[in-house]
Amino acid sequence: MATEGLHENETLASLKGEAESLKGRLEEERAKLHDVELHQVAERVEALGQFVMKTRRTLKGHGNKVLCMDWCKDKRRIVSSSQDGKVIVWDSFTTNKEHAVTMPCTWVMACAYAPSGCAIACGGLDNKCSVYPLTFDKNENMAAKKKSVAMHTNYLSACSFTNSDMQILTASGDGTCALWDVESGQLLQSFHGHGADVLCLDLAPSETGNTFVSGGCDKKAMVWDMRSGQCIQSFETHESDINSVRYYPSGDAFASGSDDATCRLYDLRADREVAIYSKESIIFGASSVDFSLSGRLLFGGYNDYTINVWDVLKGSRVSILFGHENRVSTLRVSPDGTAFCSGSWDHTLRIWA
Repeated sequence: MATEGLHENETLASLKGEAESLKGRLEEERAKLHDVELHQVAERVEALGQFVMKTRRTLKGHGNKVLCMDWCKDKRRIVSSSQDGKVIVWDSFTTNKEHAVTMPCTWVMACAYAPSGCAIACGGLDNKCSVYPLTFDKNENMAAKKKSVAMHTNYLSACSFTNSDMQILTASGDGTCALWDVESGQLLQSFHGHGADVLCLDLAPSETGNTFVSGGCDKKAMVWDMRSGQCIQSFETHESDINSVRYYPSGDAFASGSDDATCRLYDLRADREVAIYSKESIIFGASSVDFSLSGRLLFGGYNDYTINVWDVLKGSRVSILFGHENRVSTLRVSPDGTAFCSGSWDHTLRIWA
């Protein structure tokens, strides 16, 4: 038996108690550094003026809930995936569909554009991450060129290319994240530490960024070192599943959106939560978050069909955007920061500016 190595007084309960007391001591040490609140520091900062954002384009074509989307680096093309098993590449200027792939499964929960713009990755209930090269030949059968890269033991919840087309990072319902080589499909590194489904991930923005952050059903947000596979920081202040994580543009902080109806900001250097974005009137979960290019605004897509825009420094809501007719499931600011795109369970994507 595994417990034979333990002395009588070292029962599971006592070890649990010890772990809890150590956790408490860690929190105390963290609290000692907690000298001032972000909104107090920001009091002298000028308030944001009134700003108007409207839906400028609506992308229609999915036959079911839109679950994920990503921008191409060319600031123009968008890939989106849906519960109908379709993955569509759009031209966001003209709203034309440039490519469409039908996946072997429904619920394609993850999709990503390769940095070169020459491939897309996607996956979902098939437990796989597949990469499709994109060509301009309209008659070409894309499915024939499909490459299965990642294999998990449960659904794929998120995927992202690293700084090149050659590696892909995946998150899964099996509680792990993994880094894969696209060419060979080889597992390069796996990341174990979440106690439940991992729902989201985001890569650190710097070119040399060897870290990423993940969030999941265990209410934890974890920062990982891609080279060692170790968790280097962990934050556990949400009260429910973390649906979305996104790095601050400088890479020194990240935001999260959760089913507890809040978005939160975590400072990596201070190693703590520095802001909570919530209102009494907001009772539905946040499904997706992203920062404006300057980092001053945080956009949050919610399950009550709205998009809330938060002033990151002051912690106040500066705008609320209506338009979707069902819950907002995914939201990304374009690479040049001039617009953002949201996807919804109402089967459409909207481009706002």
